[in-house]
Amino acid sequence: MAKPDRPKAARNSGNFRSAVDPIAEAQRLTALLAPTVTAAGLFLEDVKVQMAGMHRTVSVVVDLPETQTGGVGLDAIAQVSKALSDTMDADPNDDGQPYNLEISSPGATRPLTEPRHWRRAMGRMVKVNAVGRENLVGRVLAVDGDGVLLLPEVPVKKGMKAKHGEPEKVLFSAIRRGVVEIEFARLDQAELDLEFEPTGGDAVDGEES
Repeated sequence: MAKPDRPKAARNSGNFRSAVDPIAEAQRLTALLAPTVTAAGLFLEDVKVQMAGMHRTVSVVVDLPETQTGGVGLDAIAQVSKALSDTMDADPNDDGQPYNLEISSPGATRPLTEPRHWRRAMGRMVKVNAVGRENLVGRVLAVDGDGVLLLPEVPVKKGMKAKHGEPEKVLFSAIRRGVVEIEFARLDQAELDLEFEPTGGDAVDGEES
């Protein structure tokens, strides 16, 4: 969990912004923080800003590049947290408003909402809710610009060996929802460590040096 922040010295003659648009601020910080995340070998998944008076909570979600499997390890979270803290401290457009910085990863069971999420799930078992059909459970074999090629798992009685159907492509346009099905025998330690809650983020005060 993030530590309590310490107010930093206000720039611009000690004046705070009277109002901050959280969406606009998140977009601004996305552009600011993305190069730092990329330099750390990670992908910037999301930035959200929550306001409470003059206090900001900046929540940053990072992931591995889509060409890699597994989850973001705790060491990587700690390293990118420090780098992002330094980047925010050096923000030339910051006005001294206090903030907490929380860093997390999406975890193994995050919803699959973008093509890159499906590519990250290559080889994994997924559950798909699609238009005009019953839910489909299958293993991701391939992903292209149109959709996902799955090896469906055919329902069998409890205790029987799993059976598979013929590979089937499901178009992104037909997918309502997709999630990874947890297979405990396949989880590595990094995935077991991941949670949706913020993990190991450094709370920063952004004091000028």
